[in-house]
Amino acid sequence: MSTQTEALRFDADGLEKWSEESRYEVTREAIVKYAEATNDPIPAHRAGEVAPPVFAIVPVFENMTGPVLEVVPLELFGLVLHGEQDFRFHRPIYPGDVLVTRSKMIGFDGLENGSRGVTLIETRLEGGELVNEQYVTFFVRKFTNPEQKGVLSPEHKFPDALRASDPAAKVSAHVDQDQTYRYSEASGDPMPIHLDEEVARDAGLPGIIAHGLCTLAFTSWAALASLADGKTERLKRLAVRFAKPVLPGQDIETTLWRSGSADGATSYVYETKVGDDVVIKDGLVEIAD
Repeated sequence: MSTQTEALRFDADGLEKWSEESRYEVTREAIVKYAEATNDPIPAHRAGEVAPPVFAIVPVFENMTGPVLEVVPLELFGLVLHGEQDFRFHRPIYPGDVLVTRSKMIGFDGLENGSRGVTLIETRLEGGELVNEQYVTFFVRKFTNPEQKGVLSPEHKFPDALRASDPAAKVSAHVDQDQTYRYSEASGDPMPIHLDEEVARDAGLPGIIAHGLCTLAFTSWAALASLADGKTERLKRLAVRFAKPVLPGQDIETTLWRSGSADGATSYVYETKVGDDVVIKDGLVEIAD
């Protein structure tokens, strides 16, 4: 690590500062495009009647970058990876909704092989009704921040004892060769590691990789279709840790185990694999009964 990198550190003064609000008008066409880009089989999503759960990232994609740059030095931004995602759903997103989003960094810490930071994103309707909250945990490779400040995202660890029990569901899916191009257009995510083979290899990857949120969208419809009768409004929480990249052309399998129930909802933990490799770990879904 260079002396210049060693001298860098996260700026705690940037924590707890809400960004300016951004607005996004939801269209039926955008919902349909996102459902098609994630191979979503749920009829209401394909028809654009209600947005798939992970569509919630689309209205906030640009808004969430500013607060990160309030804390993370620009020199480190190229080392940032999406580590974890935790959605809390209060109502689904429908065509015609005008969504108001704001975000802020709430905490960070340093680890042996990198550093973590957490952004909290809040989305409401124009009238003030809360639509969803998102905890986005990013990981800065090869940089260990010398201190911890603020708070991190809530835990959602997989209880290993459940592996001995029968799963509640298993769902397989295929990631298409053109998936990343379709997802990039539908989501507004232009990151070149998902679109340019040379850029991806220069970054140390085996080639173009699928967007983590695209893989997450696959697992969300797997949970809804197998455990919630395809009803989007029943999903209350969706949280994961991204473990390994998924490549276009690969098959994924999501396995879900029932882990408990409380407050009128049933919890399931899950993981997603490509062969024997876990690509999404510490997965959690909460579904209203």
